[in-house]
Amino acid sequence: MLCMYVFHFILFDINLMLIAGKLQNHIQQITLLIMVEIKMGNETILKLKMCEDPLCPFKDALLLKKACWGYEKSCSPEHRFSYPVCTSLDLGWYLLNSFKYLKRTFKGDSSLKCTSHMRFCRAINLYLDLRSPRRGHERYKEDFLEQGEIGGHCSLNSKALAAEGTHKSPFQSWFAELQTYSELDFHPLDDGHCDVIIDRPTVFMKLDAGVNMYHHFCDFVNLYISQHLNNSFSCDINLVMWDTSLYGYGDLFRETWQAFTDYDIIHLKNFDSKRVCFRDDAFFSLLPRMRYGLFYNTPLICDCHSEGLFKAFSQHVLYRLGVSQDGPKEGQVRVTLLARSTEYRRIINQQELINALKTVPLFEVKLVDYKYKEMPFLEQIRVTHHSDIFIGMHGAGLTHLLFLPDWAVIFELYNCQDESCYRDLARLRGVHYMTWQKRDKVFPQDKGHHPTLGEHPKFTNYTFDVEEFMRLVLAAEHVTRHPAWRAKQAQDEL
Repeated sequence: MLCMYVFHFILFDINLMLIAGKLQNHIQQITLLIMVEIKMGNETILKLKMCEDPLCPFKDALLLKKACWGYEKSCSPEHRFSYPVCTSLDLGWYLLNSFKYLKRTFKGDSSLKCTSHMRFCRAINLYLDLRSPRRGHERYKEDFLEQGEIGGHCSLNSKALAAEGTHKSPFQSWFAELQTYSELDFHPLDDGHCDVIIDRPTVFMKLDAGVNMYHHFCDFVNLYISQHLNNSFSCDINLVMWDTSLYGYGDLFRETWQAFTDYDIIHLKNFDSKRVCFRDDAFFSLLPRMRYGLFYNTPLICDCHSEGLFKAFSQHVLYRLGVSQDGPKEGQVRVTLLARSTEYRRIINQQELINALKTVPLFEVKLVDYKYKEMPFLEQIRVTHHSDIFIGMHGAGLTHLLFLPDWAVIFELYNCQDESCYRDLARLRGVHYMTWQKRDKVFPQDKGHHPTLGEHPKFTNYTFDVEEFMRLVLAAEHVTRHPAWRAKQAQDEL
């Protein structure tokens, strides 16, 4: 694979580094071509700047919008840069000594490009040999693949690859999985070395806990960001769960995958005993717990909120899953209280709080318990999206705040002294956050009983002062004052 693509990515600020590629000695010759190739896309400024030079040899060609080199898929013969002149009918010159050579190289060879610390990688014509899988109890075994069991037909920059292992960790880097990427002396796709050939674009993922919404949505958010990096949002893709264990994967939120793919998730062990070749594009997604990553381990600046990326993620998922907004309702504020059926962090006087809410004519009150066996996840999202005030105890269920409407308020009834978790997630999503304020008006059942840490506020249940609770809920005037609320009501009136 040509080094040209590396420069192309750098100019677009993705900062991918070359791990493996063909024709590395052509870098200087290709540099000028890249500047012209970019004008074929949308970097017009680079094109004009380059052609300010009166000696620019391609100045005339650049004035033609359809001008091309000859290796692009959309390049028609009449717009090619040049034609070979031969005294006899022979394709050899055209195939071996012209821009057609680049096209042949694009099509046949392999490459691996990664961001720093191998957080995100893109592979072309990837070879994966799982004929002798060393599976066990570890989901992310670091020595799962040996030399020659993953690689491509390319010239490997071994030093660059070895230098990227400083963040080696299951949820922070792909280094452990790709450290044995090998320079193969055969073309897997052309030489009969594949038992299975995958033609559909493929995304590899290492998944966090599928039974915890907060942790699992670290996966989904980073997949969405990876799609931006890859500049592709097609659902005609394979999603492959990289798991080196013998176990299955419990996923309580599996409906969410429908926002990203039209197909079932593929477990890596489905390829055991086979040599698998991934034709063309495959990428290794950003990971759920990267250092200074997004969602988990995100360092937030004080006094900032409403990051558009998380709003875009929310809209993307809601649209793909077919969840639309029917509100706000005229003269009503929809209040949803999320109950907990777990052993700890239950609201002891929950019914008292519900009864108090129902005394307010403005409120349309709903008590829900998001048990996946009783309420499918897609229905849970619909309920959340049609809530103007969403109330719940500290816990993974508050991750639903990602799908609240823009005008909504998330009320973390009590944060159990974990102050930043859902406050920061609300800031990223851009919805208003509030929590219990007066410690003397919340009453723990006991001091809490963590199995190893002893007393802990997350391991007990709570009673809340009803009057103080209502004071806080009634203070959530942010809902009806929000510009999006007013705009939506005005739109509905029209």
